[in-house]
Amino acid sequence: MSSNRLRDLDLKATLHPYTQLRRHEQQGPLIITRGEGVRVYDESGRPYLEAMAGLWCAALGFSEPRLGAAAEKQMRNLGFYHQFTHKAHDKGIELAARLLDLAPVPMGKVLFANSGSESNDTAIKLIWYINNALGRPDKKKIIARRQAYHGVTLASASLTALPVNNRDFDLPLDRFLHLTCPQAYHHALPGEDEAGFTERLAVELETLILAEGPDTIAAFFAEPVMGAGGVIVPPAGYFPRIQEICRRYDILTLADEVICGFFRTGNRWGSQTMDFAPDLLTCAKALSAGFLPISALMVSDRLYQIIADNSAKIGSFGHGYTYSGHPVAAAVALETLDIYDERDIAGHAAKMAPVMQAHLASFRDHPLVGEVRGIGMIGALELVEDKALRKNFPPAKMIAPQVVEAMQRHGVIGRAMLNDSLAFSPPLIIQEDELDELFGAVRLALDEVLARV
Repeated sequence: MSSNRLRDLDLKATLHPYTQLRRHEQQGPLIITRGEGVRVYDESGRPYLEAMAGLWCAALGFSEPRLGAAAEKQMRNLGFYHQFTHKAHDKGIELAARLLDLAPVPMGKVLFANSGSESNDTAIKLIWYINNALGRPDKKKIIARRQAYHGVTLASASLTALPVNNRDFDLPLDRFLHLTCPQAYHHALPGEDEAGFTERLAVELETLILAEGPDTIAAFFAEPVMGAGGVIVPPAGYFPRIQEICRRYDILTLADEVICGFFRTGNRWGSQTMDFAPDLLTCAKALSAGFLPISALMVSDRLYQIIADNSAKIGSFGHGYTYSGHPVAAAVALETLDIYDERDIAGHAAKMAPVMQAHLASFRDHPLVGEVRGIGMIGALELVEDKALRKNFPPAKMIAPQVVEAMQRHGVIGRAMLNDSLAFSPPLIIQEDELDELFGAVRLALDEVLARV
């Protein structure tokens, strides 16, 4: 089909997520038709290096033949089956067992879904279910952090605390509370060191718990490194201190590993990087390297026993999705995990991480860059109008989106986030020369925008 015909059909038929829709009507889409390694190609054949691994997910790039072969083989053998009412299939069983073996802390069971949003939403439901089973009908409130991103369903978007995800959707719903974002650059007090900032955040948490009543607080949800909120790396000692308080008041903790899981932060799990030992864990994205939709929620055995007892009491565990643990998605996820191990993707990422972080650090003196942050193979540059005052540009100036547009003209697809932050999360297979190319385009783009502003 011709490019013009595809564009016309898109404008006629598609409602695009995270898009200024009136602008899209005028601008139209960048139509991607194929991928190869860390690059994608548009309908004219022009290549773009993908600085975000798509949506944080294409850890193995965009053309891994083994994943396509795994999907085809499974399609020919068993293209669909479910896990309802005592049914199972081999790939779902194998993947659940594999995830329990890989979990950063002992876990009891795995419940599959299709996206990070669904798994986080499921976790909320299970936490409420558990507290009802325990005769604690008031222990239902859930704490997250400002600038958190946990999904876009009604419940998970209530955990998410980004303006675009809440405004005019009547969100957040009741029962959801939010604490200070653990970003020292904007939220530490003058003269406050990292330890002092961590302690103040811990005091804020405990104060909120006591004000609301410990018997009303059910759980604390956190990304080990906050992704869509701008790649926020918490201060040293943050999670051990937070978890200590949660345990004191019998509050469950959930690690949202949707972005951080599978070597993004330098370990298999961001929880390991940040010394976080959660009661529940969600993962998605790199679980299948983005090739098929699949996510997982892991729960501790203690929580599983409560859920199982309650299902016996009321007759059934009334939750699940048609495509939970879909056999084709599960087969691709298993193959993905095999590739990670066989090719030592962890080792390669460990070699590339200091290269990437050095590139990021080289922008510290750029006139537009206020803060450089990152860890492992994830990072961000926050653009500011006044470096001394740490003052962001007015949102209407759209400085980071201008930089992203300029990057694209130079052959790199990037992403702008809250507070004019440019995020970077390339495929884990990226090579040193490709990182040089990526950040060379970023520098050209920043200089072009600087000349205009």
